[in-house]
Amino acid sequence: MLKWLIVAALVAGAAVLVWLLLPSRAVVVIPAGVTSADPGMAERGAYLVRAGGCLTCHWNKKGHGEPFAGGLPLKTPFGTFYSPNITPDDETGIGRWSDEDFVRALTQGEGVHGEELYPVFPYTSYAHMTVEDALAIKAHLATLTPVKTPKRANEVVFPLSWRALMKGWKLLFFSGAKPIANDPSRDATWNRGRYIVKALGHCGECHTPRGVLGEQIDAQYLHGNAHGPDGWKVPALAGAGARDLDQWSVEEIEEYLKSGVEPDFDSVQGPMADVIEDGTKHLTDEDRRAIALYLKSLNAR
Repeated sequence: MLKWLIVAALVAGAAVLVWLLLPSRAVVVIPAGVTSADPGMAERGAYLVRAGGCLTCHWNKKGHGEPFAGGLPLKTPFGTFYSPNITPDDETGIGRWSDEDFVRALTQGEGVHGEELYPVFPYTSYAHMTVEDALAIKAHLATLTPVKTPKRANEVVFPLSWRALMKGWKLLFFSGAKPIANDPSRDATWNRGRYIVKALGHCGECHTPRGVLGEQIDAQYLHGNAHGPDGWKVPALAGAGARDLDQWSVEEIEEYLKSGVEPDFDSVQGPMADVIEDGTKHLTDEDRRAIALYLKSLNAR
């Protein structure tokens, strides 16, 4: 009996190992006739790149890097990760990526060679994005000047340095690409705000506390994060801890997203300063208002 239990355990172990080692290829469904080369896609993508915060993470300003060429270090409890080059360079960027490759990476967390992407890249939020928006972002990135900047190796603690383990992480904490559907009980402005906050702007990635394995704690979505990027304490946007935001008006939130100035005339500090400078200040007044209205609705009494 013991012999057969050992054999079964070895077979099961071998099966898990094979599953971990085999490259992933999630199915990507792109609507018929839609491509990143469609007219107007690049112009639309230029705006979505700002809304999506792409420049903030893929530009190592302090290191005198080029915009979108990556190299920005992000310190986490699991090690330091370095953002990749997303310019259209054929060798070190995304110049050879197909539409399917890009959508798969953005919404499924799988690299061009089938490798698992670490969730420090916010694909868990981008999974709620529409395919059309993802392709528009790719279209804009394709118009950039290629920059040859090789990816710097991440400094990840063992055993998480073995990327294949991310398959198990996904099995536990990621349910795949699920574009957000509009809530028919809410108006268009509220739905737009929710889409920007949850998908494009991926606000929950920083403003939601994480568990011991780095997963977002869904029950505490936007409730603040004491251990945010580079050690910054990220404030709550929802829940009992959002007392400061509760006191802000919709107009004050709009102004903060545009100028970085708080109602008490203090200025934004930390990572949020780059989010505003590179992202939200470039949004339309309508989109900033949509964000503000959505956030205020989360704390409505």
